[in-house]
Amino acid sequence: MATIRQPIARPTRIALGVTAWGLVLAAWFALSHSGLLPPFALPDPMGVAKAFFSLWTEYDLAGNVFMSWWRIAQAFVVSAVVAIPLGLAMGAFPAVFHFVNPLVAPMRSMPITAFLPAFMALFGMDETMKVGFLVFGMIFYLLAVVVEEVNKVDEALLETAYTLGAGLPQALWLMFRASFPGVFGSFRILYDIGWTYVILAEMVNARKGVGYMIEAARKVLDFERVYAGIIAIGVAAFLFRWLLTAAEHWMFPWRRVSQARQKAPVPVK
Repeated sequence: MATIRQPIARPTRIALGVTAWGLVLAAWFALSHSGLLPPFALPDPMGVAKAFFSLWTEYDLAGNVFMSWWRIAQAFVVSAVVAIPLGLAMGAFPAVFHFVNPLVAPMRSMPITAFLPAFMALFGMDETMKVGFLVFGMIFYLLAVVVEEVNKVDEALLETAYTLGAGLPQALWLMFRASFPGVFGSFRILYDIGWTYVILAEMVNARKGVGYMIEAARKVLDFERVYAGIIAIGVAAFLFRWLLTAAEHWMFPWRRVSQARQKAPVPVK
């Protein structure tokens, strides 16, 4: 009988993942040759594989991926520089929270893509618009995470710091250090958000980037190249997410141990 939350050995996890992707590829191959779908709707997997190779050799795939990453990185830095100090102030001082939150809380529920025409009108269609649009899509999520992590800081830490003679700057620094591991963990989702919005931004007056690359292929009805570009985006996003995960494990090894303990099944007596 299956046991809820029963741990699975690593070889089994790998086998399950490989099997799942194998089923997806088999279904893709079957549908693309079934004649059930309209032409160009789902190209043959082998054609997509060849298109992926041509993206690398003829269409500067590496350069386009780097340009998309660079736009995300710029927006990421701007978002962090603004959201982390502001979120710390909101979590530390209720007056700041109740002043800022009525402005930013509704933005977390707004469809960010609807603001693209406004950004085009404000900043034109060059790099400023693209990076600004990404900042707008990322900063409200990060701000909410920072406030939440700051609010999780144990009050006993602050009381101990005050007992030892800490002033306001030292207390804020303590709250920042205590909350930063959780904030850093959210950077993976923040990068996922960046990859989501950069594709849309790069479809407007771009000459480089994976969004531009996909849009250029769509305009000439080269859907094999479109699907290859989609796969390239997935691979690139996965690699950057993996790098952030590795950095988190290296910088905060105790979080990995703590998470493993939380996931451990409780023995039934």
